[in-house]
Amino acid sequence: MSAFTTHFNFEFKTGIRNKNLLLMNYLFPLGFYLMMGFIMPQINPFFRETMIPSMITFAILASTLLGLPDPLVNARESGIFRSYKINGVPAPSILLIPGLTTGLHLAIVSLVIMVTAPILFDANVPTHGLNLLITMVALSLACSGIGILIGVISPSTRMTVLYSQAIFVPSMLLGGLMVSFSMLPEAAQTIAQLLPATHAMNAFNGLTMGGSADFNPWASVIMLSASGLIAFLLALYLFSWDSKNSKRRGHPALALLAFLPYAVGIVLL
Repeated sequence: MSAFTTHFNFEFKTGIRNKNLLLMNYLFPLGFYLMMGFIMPQINPFFRETMIPSMITFAILASTLLGLPDPLVNARESGIFRSYKINGVPAPSILLIPGLTTGLHLAIVSLVIMVTAPILFDANVPTHGLNLLITMVALSLACSGIGILIGVISPSTRMTVLYSQAIFVPSMLLGGLMVSFSMLPEAAQTIAQLLPATHAMNAFNGLTMGGSADFNPWASVIMLSASGLIAFLLALYLFSWDSKNSKRRGHPALALLAFLPYAVGIVLL
């Protein structure tokens, strides 16, 4: 337990001291939040109604999808994982602790957004705090799982950018952060339902902001949680201690199974 605590404290401090992680965990999400807060209400006054969940969702997407994969790839490439293995550090701890520390950073950023948005931008305040927390945890679980999975399957840091952006960019365009799900064309709605951001915004609107959900919000929470658990289990199964290992336990394409709950949701919802 003491080893786990030491590793956790090290990873948490790294998230502040490392310039890249500091950018992804704090500077980028909060900078984007301030920019959107000053600009978007002038363009779309209704943005205030969903500003807090939208900016929290953006912060989670940025920290997990853009911030988590690279350190995992770099650690594997530089041989750090080999030293962990020699010293008896289990693979689950290597994958779990970055997700937990990132979640703690996100809790701080989310608190800053929730406290300052109503004061600075007259944003609507969430009406159900517990549901807000549940949805945030589910989204963090889903995105952290995907971010860790990307770090495990990526052969290089260049590929992490490609994989991460393949989810991050569509999430920004179709995930409901800027344009509501109901305003999208039917084909775009189908694609959007494969994205964690869409289900997060649906759950936020229906469970925490007093608005109307486009489909069952609790189903969205369940799908987010299921996707996160599947992604973590897949990452554990596909995990490699050394990039020089020629044999893998499974094909990287298995990572697509992390989106299976969302695909099932398209059929059932």
